Amino acid sequence: MNERQNSKSPHILNASSNLLGLCFVVLTSLKYLKAAQRTVIDEIVMVAIISFMLSCVLSFLSIRGNIREGGKWEKIADVLFLVGILVVFVTTILILFNLIE
Repeated sequence: MNERQNSKSPHILNASSNLLGLCFVVLTSLKYLKAAQRTVIDEIVMVAIISFMLSCVLSFLSIRGNIREGGKWEKIADVLFLVGILVVFVTTILILFNLIE
């Protein structure tokens, strides 16, 4: 049972790091195209970056820490990962319906 307690952490770390990389590509593209001054997308992407970065750190701590503390870090990482996913989802919907440029 102790091994199953933080079994989601490797998956959270993997998915968060991949989405963190994607957010960095989006942010870099906006800066390179000089579109960051005209849109609010870069500020929204920064929220997702912070959420995914914290999720990566906490899931790593969950993997490396002892089992009892690992479960606490894993739960927080899980919530932060969900927040990051929701930010990306809402941003995509807003762009899709031309509510933000």
